[in-house]
Amino acid sequence: MNSDVDEHTVINVTNNTLPDVCIVSSENQPLLPPSSPGTPNMELADNPHLPPWNTNITDDPEYAEVIKQAERAIEGSILPVRIAAGSSGSYFVRNLEGKTIGVFKPKDEEPYGRFNPKWTKWLHKTLCPCCFGRGCLIPNQGYLSEAGASIIDTKLRLNIVPKTRAVRLAADSFNYPAYQRHLITAKREINESVGRRMHGRRVFQPKGLPPKIGSFQLFVENYVDADVFLKQLDHDSLPEDVTKQFQRQFERLVVLDYIIRNTDRNNGNWLVKYEVKTNSERDMTKNDGSGDEGDHLNNAVTTSTTDEATSTRPAVDIRIAAIDNGLAFPFKHPDEWRTYPFHWAWLPQAKTPFSEEIKSLVIPLLSDLNFVQHELCDEIQRLFSQDKNYDRRFVERQLSVMRGQILNLVQAMRDGKSPFQLVQMPGVIVERLTHDPHGGDVSGPKQFKQIFNDRYPLFSWF
Repeated sequence: MNSDVDEHTVINVTNNTLPDVCIVSSENQPLLPPSSPGTPNMELADNPHLPPWNTNITDDPEYAEVIKQAERAIEGSILPVRIAAGSSGSYFVRNLEGKTIGVFKPKDEEPYGRFNPKWTKWLHKTLCPCCFGRGCLIPNQGYLSEAGASIIDTKLRLNIVPKTRAVRLAADSFNYPAYQRHLITAKREINESVGRRMHGRRVFQPKGLPPKIGSFQLFVENYVDADVFLKQLDHDSLPEDVTKQFQRQFERLVVLDYIIRNTDRNNGNWLVKYEVKTNSERDMTKNDGSGDEGDHLNNAVTTSTTDEATSTRPAVDIRIAAIDNGLAFPFKHPDEWRTYPFHWAWLPQAKTPFSEEIKSLVIPLLSDLNFVQHELCDEIQRLFSQDKNYDRRFVERQLSVMRGQILNLVQAMRDGKSPFQLVQMPGVIVERLTHDPHGGDVSGPKQFKQIFNDRYPLFSWF
């Protein structure tokens, strides 16, 4: 990487100004349970004796209840349904009533996964490997990227990513190799045969298919593809107060995508909900405490406008849901033949400078060095460290890109730039320096090296 970039400066952490970052102790727990001392970094899904869902999700009772509903439905033969679209195996998960409650994306069914059921992607990878995949991403870590985007969203109080965590699920509708299915069937038949002759005895323990590890994202209702909404917007303009609300939601999408350096954000993988409510319904929503802390700024704009100018007509809620975050957290800026642009940069909303509302929400957080390192970088590192193929060096490179994105974002907001101007800024990497040749932590203040990227993709005009 050093051959492709120019070193800019070396920074010693001595104060609370960007891009310095401080290390503090963490009280949060990783999303996945730690591996045992005897088997470091072992993939948890490979052990059928482990519980069927992540035990650490009990810190979120509502999310844990959804996972339990999914398991009860699978036990009741209401199996997840594979989603036809996309380049990997992903599934709509339902409850006992048949209602979709989540989207599960197994790790081993990702585009590079061994059991990806999409034969077109297998053909693409086999016949044209040079044009397959994304050279700036670590293969088969899309499920971690999905969960990592949810962490960033929660920490920054953006509230646009449906809650996502890494869990384990097993279902007959998942894509398992034929030998596993035949083996399970043979064991069941042998047990049934022995049981008939020996009064219920069995030869094999009753085990089903092994659970798969993957990302589980809560399902959102009454949303439409952004592409559909934007086409409608071209024909029917929104009222001024609704336009402002949509702009605030759009800015949150920009903040999320830029920080995680999403390489796959097009108008088909973010959703919009346009909901008309009576004033009484809006008041009930506020009074029941269902709004998140991050919505206070958003509500402040819409509430004042509604109270002053539109008190006699129904209120409108516009929400954005940022889904499909599996192709983010690159370990380098795109520098090959594809640029992976942010497609929202061509929208009219991207030409408007960042509002004071979004600035007051994220700048105090992203300017806090303890927050950036402890709440963002450390949490992402803990999440990624639970993967079977965890490589600390690559994760540190991913975090270096993320730190650089944060640095650019804060500077652009302070300079009064727009999202369109933000994406035109040169890529920055903020590397953490260590004196340990084995890459371990060192005592004393941490040093960071700020680097500008000077290698750009072939089609940079995109």
